[in-house]
Amino acid sequence: MKGRRPSLSSRTIWINNAASGRYLFSDDHPFHPVRLELTEDLLRKCGALDNVQMTAPFSQEEAERAIRNIHRKDYMDTVNALSTHNPSPHIISLAEQYGLEADGDTPYFPGMNDAATAITAGSLAAADAVMSGRADRALHLGGGLHHAFPHRSSGFCVYNDAATAISYLRQQYNARVLYIDTDVHHGDGVQWFFYTDPEVFTLSIHETGKFLFPGSGFVHERGDSSGYGACLNLSMEPYTEDASWLDCFTQAVESVALSFRPDIIVSQHGCDAHAFDPLAHIQCSMQIYREMPRIIHELADRHTQGKWVALGGGGYDHWRVVPRAWGMLWLEMSQHPLLSSIDSNPQGGLLPENWPLIQTNLKSEFPLPTTWLDDVASWEPMPRRAEITAKNKQMLEVALQHVR
Repeated sequence: MKGRRPSLSSRTIWINNAASGRYLFSDDHPFHPVRLELTEDLLRKCGALDNVQMTAPFSQEEAERAIRNIHRKDYMDTVNALSTHNPSPHIISLAEQYGLEADGDTPYFPGMNDAATAITAGSLAAADAVMSGRADRALHLGGGLHHAFPHRSSGFCVYNDAATAISYLRQQYNARVLYIDTDVHHGDGVQWFFYTDPEVFTLSIHETGKFLFPGSGFVHERGDSSGYGACLNLSMEPYTEDASWLDCFTQAVESVALSFRPDIIVSQHGCDAHAFDPLAHIQCSMQIYREMPRIIHELADRHTQGKWVALGGGGYDHWRVVPRAWGMLWLEMSQHPLLSSIDSNPQGGLLPENWPLIQTNLKSEFPLPTTWLDDVASWEPMPRRAEITAKNKQMLEVALQHVR
């Protein structure tokens, strides 16, 4: 596909997510592409997104070649065989071995291989556009499937598009990559792919694995061999609130960027650290989803000449949280004027009255928000705030001792 991509009129691009919409386990599964539709619909209603800013993913063939560089052939062959409408009994018997059992977290479905490959194609396009200099920033919300391993799926993730894109940046551009993972679940797959690579720094801020999937991401996980010190985990206490989360995040990313000196930042933006998310226990509000993209943007401007690739990820309150969080990520990346009204209003200003209008049989069980930010003053005070903050501060001090 190289040489056939159109020239970009904007320094920030949006990777078309249409193909990623096929990545659907079932309508009852928490990882549902309706999140992508709701976010895009919100931004279009705000006049913050148009087709001129969109670019196409890599081709399926290019993406498959890149995936083969990090995933095992037997795993990819099984994914492909399970993607038919009627897989053979023998192939079905292999599903559990590869983390794809029908009653598991990541069940096989018709078209799975093509859908997972399409997601990877989008993340590759984002990485290539930025590293080649055709854009400064690129957003691919369909990406961020950070739990997949070389030999198996995990945590709703079939192919690890983030690791594939980082591997591509290493091979094609010899780039030093700072990977920042803000999903509430530890970015374990990406971490282990690059655990011995001193040219890829993985930083993950997440709820502690003592209580939450995938049960990893502790401060003692710092990398291995020549990669020792190029891994940092911020293992946050359950019920952490905005101030403590942002304090730990800001200190960590500032320290890492200064010492590691990356050529490009790749960030993963799961938005499941919000208090409304049904699959975790962090008590943050929309405030972290306004501030965190701003912090990363400033880091990129100071340390990577603006080079920043952002991917999606988790987030399971599809209606109240994900569209606003991902919407503010795009507004920050594209420096849209709407940011001024969000920043000048205690609740961030009003959302469009005619949002959402997409046609779907899925509905929110809660009233939809009317403002970009949350009215946290109306929330119940969180007990043990001082204790939780102190534990997070102590964890941060230990983690930062080994940053290289």
